[in-house]
Amino acid sequence: MKNFFVAGFLFFGFATNAQNTKVDNLVKADSARLIAIFKDLHANPELGFMETRTAGIVEKELKALGFKTISGLGKTGVVGILENGSGPVVMYRADMDCNAVKETTGVPYASTKVVKKDDGTETPVMHACGHDAHTTWLIGLAKLMTQLKADWKGTLIMLAQPAEEPILGAEAMVNDGLYKKGVPEPDYLFGMHTAPVPVGIVAAAKGVRMAGTDQIDVVFKGIGGHGSNPQLSKDPIVMAAAAIMQYQVIVSRAIDPQKAAVLTIGSVQAGSDNNVIPASALVKINLRWFDEKDRNLMIDGIKRINKGIAYAYNLPDSMMPLMTMKGWAYPLDNSDSLTAKIVRGIKTVVPDKNILKEDRLAAVMGSEDFHHLVIHNNKKNYCYINVGIANPDVFAKAIKEGKALPFNAHNGDFLVDTNAIPFGLRVAAVGILEIFKPK
Repeated sequence: MKNFFVAGFLFFGFATNAQNTKVDNLVKADSARLIAIFKDLHANPELGFMETRTAGIVEKELKALGFKTISGLGKTGVVGILENGSGPVVMYRADMDCNAVKETTGVPYASTKVVKKDDGTETPVMHACGHDAHTTWLIGLAKLMTQLKADWKGTLIMLAQPAEEPILGAEAMVNDGLYKKGVPEPDYLFGMHTAPVPVGIVAAAKGVRMAGTDQIDVVFKGIGGHGSNPQLSKDPIVMAAAAIMQYQVIVSRAIDPQKAAVLTIGSVQAGSDNNVIPASALVKINLRWFDEKDRNLMIDGIKRINKGIAYAYNLPDSMMPLMTMKGWAYPLDNSDSLTAKIVRGIKTVVPDKNILKEDRLAAVMGSEDFHHLVIHNNKKNYCYINVGIANPDVFAKAIKEGKALPFNAHNGDFLVDTNAIPFGLRVAAVGILEIFKPK
């Protein structure tokens, strides 16, 4: 395992043809600037729909390169459009938001930011999912494509999206008139995400790659009171606890065990004092699914459980639990033809053994809203790939210790190796240049 991944890293810097040599030289020339941008973005993370600083950096960079820019889409989204003759319309997307996670990496540019959320609470934040790298790749790709205008023809759209983490940003941009404010509908949509595997590895597979998801809030209403007189109250914490246990039975006893589905409780919020029964309790639920029938089964099951518990506590109809559907996404299903085209480009700079395709890569329960930028359009050709960002030595050490990965996304130790910045840019460049090539 160690030799395989280390070998995958050592090819970095190799170019196989004249165009790739140009790409290689341009990437090398811009690497120091891009790594500095990446470190700045990493040190200054912003939560979903709060990415004003990040969006400003993207817009400034795109404008300086001659892109027509449109900002404020979906609150903080930014789009840059570059017309370069007759050809396909290709959109490249990067997400900008961070996580409500405290950073523990210890790097000099680690985030120390603490922000106030919409509910008034404060939380430490960091880029624990690589969106800082995604945004940096977009900035680097925009410059590179302007430098290579003689090598492609068509229209390039660079899209910096807010709020991927709550699965709200893509739909927000579309609903805010993305395609009614001067952005042409793309023939192709391309995007990349970090993966905690070694720099030098790329996962580019066709078909269904990621699960569908729903974010659901349930508020159990009760009657508050003194902790010493529970008989005078209706305890929403007990209701929530009962519901949480019953929710788990939906997947374990109602979903076909040969099918994949997940129901996770990510947060329970109720009360503040030891001796006070609160008037309400909030339960935050996350669903993952591949079959929409299973999705509906879970949602209907949650509704029935909520209602049953409320009746068991003899609550009137006016105090039934309040269920709010928030961010959501369908399973991500990569286009066969577009994926094959992108892989063809990537193969010119990445050894085939280091490209994980569908025969070596199972679909994951993670989710994305990337494809929601185009699923409502007539053309739905999209491809989303993963790029290794872990230091190969760190990865090899983790494997030797019996770990599956050196770190995982959404954890405080998530760390993008700076070598992944030029590597990812090069992968994006050869992929998008291949898309622009005539059929």
